[in-house]
Amino acid sequence: MVKIKSVLVSQPKPETDKSPYYDIAKKYNVKIDFRPFVKVEGIPSKDFRTQKINLADYMSVIFNSRHGVDHYFRMCDELRVPVNDNRKYFCISESIAFYLQKYVTYRKRKIFYGNGTLANLMQQVQKFPEDKYLVPLSDVHKQDIPEKLAEANIAYDIAVLYRTVSSNMSDMETLGHDIVLFFSPAGVMSLKQNFPNFNQEEENVFIGAFGPTTAETVEKLGYRLDIKAPTADNPSMPAALEKFIKAQNGK
Repeated sequence: MVKIKSVLVSQPKPETDKSPYYDIAKKYNVKIDFRPFVKVEGIPSKDFRTQKINLADYMSVIFNSRHGVDHYFRMCDELRVPVNDNRKYFCISESIAFYLQKYVTYRKRKIFYGNGTLANLMQQVQKFPEDKYLVPLSDVHKQDIPEKLAEANIAYDIAVLYRTVSSNMSDMETLGHDIVLFFSPAGVMSLKQNFPNFNQEEENVFIGAFGPTTAETVEKLGYRLDIKAPTADNPSMPAALEKFIKAQNGK
């Protein structure tokens, strides 16, 4: 069996040393590097105008990510749309709600948040069923929020404000790691784009995927999926990674 010596995590490097990946690196004496395979780019204002959406018309906005927050206020600034003090913001989690302080004064009566679940967020939204909501999203996005709003007969529009594109990885001739972990379909597609001649069997690289759509993309593009999370036994990618390394390295 191939002994695992290095792992490439296709995400930004953790901001603190308190990461389970660092614990795994130390425990199993493996090198773990971080390199995002994708990046987020804002939609130019001239392209956004083709969506025929007037940001000033929406007094309630739903955020499911910090990217949505950043690019919503970026677009308001570029289009010179005033940030109305009466506007209400609905965030899927408390951390995103606190992140809003970067752009607005935090007022509990104007900022509502859930516990990280869509069901809980919808409880907040349904307190104001007559409002018309704006949902800032990426060009490629899940339909869960629009579907739930439609089911609840809540008026809404989607504003595509940013997109996920492949990072330029031309400085890397090969992946150079025993394991590569992916967390989005876009990350896997970036692998295909940046390393078109990559042969998983010849280079002895194991591939891990977090989430069913990421796993599906790995197999759809012709790669072998070796590590999968979340599962009943492996609720997180670090847990799945540790179990795989332990099995391969015999520890």
